[in-house]
Amino acid sequence: MDFLKSIQVAVSGLKAQSGRMRVISENIANADSLPQNPNADPYRRKVPTFERRFDRELEAETVRMGKISRDQSTFKTRFEPGHPAADRQGYVKLPNVSSTIESMDLREAQRSYEANLNVVSSTRRMIQRTLELLRA
Repeated sequence: MDFLKSIQVAVSGLKAQSGRMRVISENIANADSLPQNPNADPYRRKVPTFERRFDRELEAETVRMGKISRDQSTFKTRFEPGHPAADRQGYVKLPNVSSTIESMDLREAQRSYEANLNVVSSTRRMIQRTLELLRA
């Protein structure tokens, strides 16, 4: 694989992980969002997916953000009878977002982003060294 192809493959990984971090950040931002009325559901966690794709121009496998699905797990409830979104029993539905899980997913996405960035940086250094050898 030549230098430019390796950079383009790593860039596809950078874009995918960037999108993943955006979705995770949205989940974290809405972890405490409550519904406005008893019949409404609170924020439902989003789950990013990835798609492998063969790039004919590069002649290499790349990755990109796939479909963003909704986590169908059940909502937790909290007894809060005075809240406008409380049901008849006084319970309010809470988002199905776990800050701990989101933080771990975010850390994993950051590490993967950094790994792809290191590929780009290393490849750039190899290109520079190759050019230096050719000039000598």
